[in-house]
Amino acid sequence: MFDVCVTIVNTNEKKEIESSLESLFFDSKNSGLNIAVVVVNNASLDSADDLASKFPNLTIIKNTRNEGFGKAHNRAFASVPAKYYFVLNPDTEFPASQNFLRHLYDFMEAHTQVGVVGPKVIYPDGSLQYSCYRFPTFWQPIFSRTRYGQSGQGKIMSDKFLMKEFDHATTRPVDWVMGSAMFIRKTAWDTVGGFDERYWMYAEDSDLCRRMWEAGFAVYYLHSVYLRHEHGRASAKIPGVFNALIKNKYARTHLVSWLKYFWKWRGNHKYYR
Repeated sequence: MFDVCVTIVNTNEKKEIESSLESLFFDSKNSGLNIAVVVVNNASLDSADDLASKFPNLTIIKNTRNEGFGKAHNRAFASVPAKYYFVLNPDTEFPASQNFLRHLYDFMEAHTQVGVVGPKVIYPDGSLQYSCYRFPTFWQPIFSRTRYGQSGQGKIMSDKFLMKEFDHATTRPVDWVMGSAMFIRKTAWDTVGGFDERYWMYAEDSDLCRRMWEAGFAVYYLHSVYLRHEHGRASAKIPGVFNALIKNKYARTHLVSWLKYFWKWRGNHKYYR
């Protein structure tokens, strides 16, 4: 069994994956951890097959169609045994000399009640990227995507969702962390059943963390290590809710996942932290 298995979904992002893994393994060279990697080719035209010869213990899974984020990672978890799994987006970079994975591993070893931990995340320009949140209200997309979230009560709700009042230079329990970088305890994952595959993309990270809390496992934001993340937000590239729904398939996917999420958790809205 490996100490940590890194799982990545490839949808024509081989160069980003290679760059991300190079920075991660360089930072982890003195970690003392036995690390595996699983790359799931989600019907990607840009195959990552040759990466198996470049990085140790790398497994390639080939899907003939794009099965979505959660289902692909579920397959990755099932393919390689490990004590912890690190769900990672391709568009990430790890600054050297942090011993990033070792730090997350040690945190989880010392806090056995924690099921998921998310690191601090920054944009390439060094500014903070909000990556931990409170569970959303049904109207959160209106506040996040329109002028109603820029002032008054809408801004108060939007800022609360993003935890803007929280000092991100401190470690603390949070409702949920972004799925671009989630360090997950395998025993907790097995207890809650992994990602809910009803979400093709979006909402599966919030849903997983909610089920962690419901099962008695805490979710934490860890400030002491960080990564860089491009965070393209494909669903938000076209401004305006209605315009985006007409022209952007990812915005429509986001809406479908949103409705599934709130139907699943109807009548059970609460903040855990």
